[in-house]
Amino acid sequence: MPTKRKTFIDSFLKNGSSSRPKTKKNSSYRPKAQGTKTPLYVLLIFIAAQLSPILFISPTLNYFLDQGMDREAAGAATSGWLIFLTMGIGFILTLLIIFRDKRFFDIWKGTKSTVLMSVVWGFLGFLLLLIGQSVAALIEMKVLGIDPGSENTASLVYIAEAVPLAIVSIVLFGPILEELVFRRVLFGSLNQTTNFFFATAISALVFALIHFDFTHLLLYFTTGLILAFLYQKTKRIITPIIAHMCLNGYVMLIQLNMDKILEFQEQMEKLQTTGFSSFFQ
Repeated sequence: MPTKRKTFIDSFLKNGSSSRPKTKKNSSYRPKAQGTKTPLYVLLIFIAAQLSPILFISPTLNYFLDQGMDREAAGAATSGWLIFLTMGIGFILTLLIIFRDKRFFDIWKGTKSTVLMSVVWGFLGFLLLLIGQSVAALIEMKVLGIDPGSENTASLVYIAEAVPLAIVSIVLFGPILEELVFRRVLFGSLNQTTNFFFATAISALVFALIHFDFTHLLLYFTTGLILAFLYQKTKRIITPIIAHMCLNGYVMLIQLNMDKILEFQEQMEKLQTTGFSSFFQ
């Protein structure tokens, strides 16, 4: 027994040593601390990006009020600029942290999909998200009696109309940061220590809760499930990022042009009515 204990301690001290092994087998060795701290840093940056706007709401709001804006418009402008700035800074800091850790994404056993196939699966994943969200929305409406339409989405659209730069955060910064946190850090870490199904369920649930739209929890939970599946399918984070960006971009495009879409539908209905009337005449 003392011999086994001594062997374990010697092995632990050897692995925790800062000296780089000289053998060819461990030529790419990296201290364990570097690999474990990167996900933590990414998570902390994300949390800071979510909470830091609270510190600047009052001075930013007062600035826009001093510019002659009414309180509602000033509030939208404040939200838009703070979302853009904090998410943008968080995005840059996260990339800097990740680029220092070349093995940040080396968490999968087996062969990764090619970049081309990962991109293809990203666009296929977007279609899966549309189908999944449609099914989830139907269940919410028919089974749970929840009215369609998300207050969270409506709020983001209103902010985007006030500050168009906020769209960059919604379509670019947000999806990338969320995939790095919820798919790589949370799902990836759990998947290494538990199993795929548990990791997928927990990461999807946290992803749903963090949006603070509890009425449509099923909708966001379904989205998280599909995004985790896409990451596991290709073993490349670019796949869920593409799908997530396409989804947010699609929603923004539809919502920001809803008036034009409704107007177009009305014109088409009038043309159909006119066409049928002239036909029977």
